[in-house]
Amino acid sequence: MSAANDPFSVVPPFQVPERVRAFAEKGVSEVQERYQKLMDAAESNNGAFEAACTSATRGAGDLTAKLVDIARANAEHALDFAHSLLGVTSFPEAFELVNAHACKQFETLTAQSRELAALGQKVAAETTEPITASAVKTFRAVS
Repeated sequence: MSAANDPFSVVPPFQVPERVRAFAEKGVSEVQERYQKLMDAAESNNGAFEAACTSATRGAGDLTAKLVDIARANAEHALDFAHSLLGVTSFPEAFELVNAHACKQFETLTAQSRELAALGQKVAAETTEPITASAVKTFRAVS
């Protein structure tokens, strides 16, 4: 086909108006900026999740250690009670010993429950703190 017969040879080259070009370039620039902010936030959040996992692991270890201490103390109290019970010579004395042990055990369990609750709250706060701080930072950066 010759240039004279080619229908596209007479079409002038297409020129994008400057306003459209500027608008498109601005849009691309904004998308790139938002994408970079998103990637920075994602990297920051990875660090926050790692910190939260580390904190949760440490907290689980602390809770486990506290539970072992409580179990050990309760076992010692139970053995001491059993030993005291073997020395009882009368039913009223046994009844008094059982009541005293029950009252002491109730107080001990109440104190242990408070300790575990406080430790659990501390672990939860320490575990969620990195994620909360990262979320606040991310929302401020994106806004």
